Amino acid sequence: MSTSVHTPPEEPTVSQTVADRRLGWFTLLPGLLAFGSAGMLVYERLQIYMDAAHKSVCDINALLNCGTVMRTWQAEAFGFPNPFIGIAGYAIVLTISTALLAGANFARWYWVAMQVGHTLALGFVFWLWYNTTFEINALCLFCMIVWVMQIAIFVKVTTRNIHAGVIPAPEAIREAAPNWTWFTIILMYILVFGIIFIRFFDVIVGMF
Repeated sequence: MSTSVHTPPEEPTVSQTVADRRLGWFTLLPGLLAFGSAGMLVYERLQIYMDAAHKSVCDINALLNCGTVMRTWQAEAFGFPNPFIGIAGYAIVLTISTALLAGANFARWYWVAMQVGHTLALGFVFWLWYNTTFEINALCLFCMIVWVMQIAIFVKVTTRNIHAGVIPAPEAIREAAPNWTWFTIILMYILVFGIIFIRFFDVIVGMF
């Protein structure tokens, strides 16, 4: 017996349009928080450019120290401060969110492009997470807010695309995908922050 793979219809169904509006609401708040956090990081980075001794608002202690992270080469992976990527990227997220809330129906290629964008963003988040956790040995509060928001957005967009057939999958997986959204998000949070907790256990315990 062969397993059929869903092929999306040319026109979105009414239920899919409603689901996409819910996606707009879901991605709006994380998009705002990520955009705001990226904006704060841009501001703090500019302050460091003007004053090398500047103490950032998120320089809380030796572990939670945005300034330490921002002064590393990893903070300028492409030759300029990473938060500029966040400003541009989450402005796009907010634009798409408001368009979905207004009832916009995007073509399949648009959803494919969105999936690629969020997948690359998540990959970059995990690269930054690895470097701050195992190489820099300091954590950036605003960066972590972006991580949390990007994980949520990625999972929600991915489960939507599986359910809608943008990502080919067997019928059973396609139908079940939306039900696994929160489980997947929480599992990824546990993995990311659980490893951070284990890595810096002695430092965290020493704070109390």
